[in-house]
This record gives sequence, C-alpha cells and structure tokens, in this order.
Amino acid sequence: MTPEEVGARLVALLAPVEATPSVSGGQRFARATVDVPPASWLTAVSVARDDAELACDFFDWLSAVDELAEGFDVVAHLWSTRLRHGLLLRTRLPRGAPTVASVVDIYPGAAWHERETHEMFGIDFAGHGELLPLLLPPEFEGHPLRKEFVLASRVAKPWPGAKEPGESEAGGGRRPIRPPGVPAPGEWGPTPTPAGAGGVGEGPRGGTPARPARERPARPAPGARPARTPGPAGTADAPAPADQPAPDVGSAGEPAPGVGPADQPAPGAGRADQPAPGATATDKPGAGSAGPAASGGEPIADPPGRDGRGDHDGGTA
Repeated sequence: MTPEEVGARLVALLAPVEATPSVSGGQRFARATVDVPPASWLTAVSVARDDAELACDFFDWLSAVDELAEGFDVVAHLWSTRLRHGLLLRTRLPRGAPTVASVVDIYPGAAWHERETHEMFGIDFAGHGELLPLLLPPEFEGHPLRKEFVLASRVAKPWPGAKEPGESEAGGGRRPIRPPGVPAPGEWGPTPTPAGAGGVGEGPRGGTPARPARERPARPAPGARPARTPGPAGTADAPAPADQPAPDVGSAGEPAPGVGPADQPAPGAGRADQPAPGATATDKPGAGSAGPAASGGEPIADPPGRDGRGDHDGGTA
C-alpha cells in the first residue's frame, strides 16, 4: 500500500471521527500521517494494529513535540512487518493539562517511551501506572525538553563561537547571540549572568564588567620591512662574496687558491722540484727519486734498471 492508501484506510475505519490524513517525508521515506483527536488516540492505535490491511504489529517509537502556545503533539510510529509500510499517528494536547490515554496494553514496548515523554515534556499517560523517573535524578525539577525550560549551563557559561579568546567579552568581532530559550543577563538566576552569554550590557544588571580588548601592533607593509643584514663570509648558510681577495699563501707547502684536490700533493710527499727532507744535493730526480726512508731516517736510492736508467716505477727498500 502507498502512504496515501494507508492514511485513507485508517480514516475510513475511524469514521465518523474527524481524522486528517497526510504524507510526511518523500520518496522511499514517505510515511502516512493521520491526526486524530485525543479522545480517539487509543482507538486509532488499536485499529492500526488489528486491521488486516494495515497490520501494524510493530511499535517503533513514541515522543512529543513542543508547539508552544498551540500545545504538545504526541507522535507514535507504527510498522507492519508483513506488509512493509509505516504509519505516523499524531494527536495534539492542550498546554495547560496535557493528558492522553496510555497504549501500553496494546503495545507493551511503549512503556519506556511514555516514561521518557512524561519526564521530558510533562505529559501524563492515563492508565500507565508507573511513570517513574527514567533518565533524570528523582530530585530534578522541571521538564528539560519544554521550550520555556531554561538550561542553567547556558546561562552560567559564555556562549561559544568567538574568533579569539576574550573577543565575546570585549565586544569585538561578531555580535554574540543568546541561545534559544535563554533570558537576557540578570533576568534569571540568583547571580548576574557573565558578560558574553547574552551580549554585554543587556538586562537590568548589565552583566559583569568586560575585559579590555587586547591591542596588537600594526603589521608593516610588505615593502616597508627592513632588509636583512648579510652574515659573515665563510658561514655554512651564506656563500662568500665574489669580490673578496684571495688569502695569502702562508708557506710553500700550502696550495694556492683555486687548486683542486687532484692537483695537491699527497701528505708526506715532496714536490717534484724539491728534494725530500733529509736527502743530499746529489739525490735529484735525474739520478732517481727518493725511496722510502730507512729506520734511521736516511732515504735509500732506487737501484738502476737494466738499461742504466732509473726505475721510476717504485723501488723497494
């Protein structure tokens, strides 16, 4: 059955009761909704369960909606496990004395839902018998889901949403907005409301004094920033300037600037045009290169080759 057919079927079964059918939601989430008078609430729930074409054998949930001056809407959702369609039953109760018949005898699973609705909205379910506190402590006073109920935590604490810490107290940026249902500062509670929960200066007491706004130094323009001072030459993160003079050569053994590692002599080896340390004047490259030093510190000349020339391939001791 379509949602329209489900609603029309229940209205026909409840005649001559003035019931109003409608459809809530859309597409595959559409549900038949039927508004009935409070006196016909119990009859409508019973017919929806027992009729063969409706067959709403499963109780899904029950709750209420606060409509302010118009009263409270009690809503129950029923489901047919065999025909796979749902039904929303709704009735409106006066705000002064919201009372409706309990459906626990038809659907025992509604006991928990009726207790919660009674606790949160203050609606009485005649015939329930055990409307005891379910979620709140026994000493709690009031019904939190009524729209006129004031949440003390919203009054005692500043409303969040400021861009910077202290902005809501100083009045800067966006204007703070009071949460729905929260009175102006000083109109509720034994102590003044802190500034920021409902706007600074509202209410007869005016809230608590606001803290002064923080002053931040103005940021310079991008072109007005001073240039950075270059670091000393030779540092790891700053290369030396190109026009810096080359350092003086300290000794004959130090390489000149610009000489690569391949052009430098190995440590401990003499230059080609200088004798090795400790060698005589006769020990020249023409007579053979100096070999490794003996244990006494005197170098040993390389033996001549077969052709009479010096062996420059490396002599032995």
